[in-house]
Amino acid sequence: MNSTQNPRTLLFVPGNRLSMLKKAAGFEVEWLIPDLEDSVPAAEKIEARAIVAENIPRLAAAGKRVVPRVNSLASGLAEDDIAAVVSLQIVGISIGKISTPEDIGMVDGMLAAAEKKAGVTVGHTSIVPWLETAEAVINAYRICTASERIRWAAFGAEDFSADMGISRAVDNTGDENGAGSTVASEPGLAYARSAVAIAARAAGVHALDTPFTKFRDPAGLRAEAMHAKSIGFKGKLAIHPAQVEVIESVFMPTESEIERARRVLDIAAEAEADGRGAASLDGEMIDMPVILRAQNVLRDAGLE
Repeated sequence: MNSTQNPRTLLFVPGNRLSMLKKAAGFEVEWLIPDLEDSVPAAEKIEARAIVAENIPRLAAAGKRVVPRVNSLASGLAEDDIAAVVSLQIVGISIGKISTPEDIGMVDGMLAAAEKKAGVTVGHTSIVPWLETAEAVINAYRICTASERIRWAAFGAEDFSADMGISRAVDNTGDENGAGSTVASEPGLAYARSAVAIAARAAGVHALDTPFTKFRDPAGLRAEAMHAKSIGFKGKLAIHPAQVEVIESVFMPTESEIERARRVLDIAAEAEADGRGAASLDGEMIDMPVILRAQNVLRDAGLE
């Protein structure tokens, strides 16, 4: 289970499924997203809001870090969703269809009002915006820096593809059970994915990659997660408990990566103590970028 302050995996749980929310307390994942948006039919939105609000204390008591996803600003439901879920027992809220910094300003204001009403310190609740439109990608850095509440930002490939009028390659591969759909990278998403990861890094925010929708295809999930990691994402959203182990294994540094990072830092420290400006390891020059990458590995492993 990931016990770091930044998630590698966040698992969605449909907010209208009471049985699933109860089971979620025992899932082998620390970060949960009780969902009020896409997984909930329109006719069940209000009921789901009450179900999620009632079950947040149970999930928090089980040691889960809870980040409910509320409905979008355009839905007209966001403010009431936020008012219902805000408490000391959630880490933050996730919200989709964020396209401008002004959208974040509106969410920030709703959160402040809800926090005051709930007796929660203003600013306690983080915002996890979903960047999933062309406008959001263009505004990615401005969105990520629009509020101090933003610590993570998610890329949403499904809505981005719909907004762009393109099909996803993953939709056109694999069998009827979702197996064999290994598509590590998709040209139609390449720019947007990289733009979100780069903007998040520049803003000091952790980028989270879009869910992999074919939950019966662990090979496809692993390939997509490895691609996301390779371009700067720090974690990935999950839609099924079976996806958690794969995602964790990809975004958690391996033992060999950790060992090499420690060797790099040890050799760099020895060189500095000896007054040497350069050092090498296995034929590689150990300079500042290499040292910084080693520090990043240990940080991602929760060892720094």
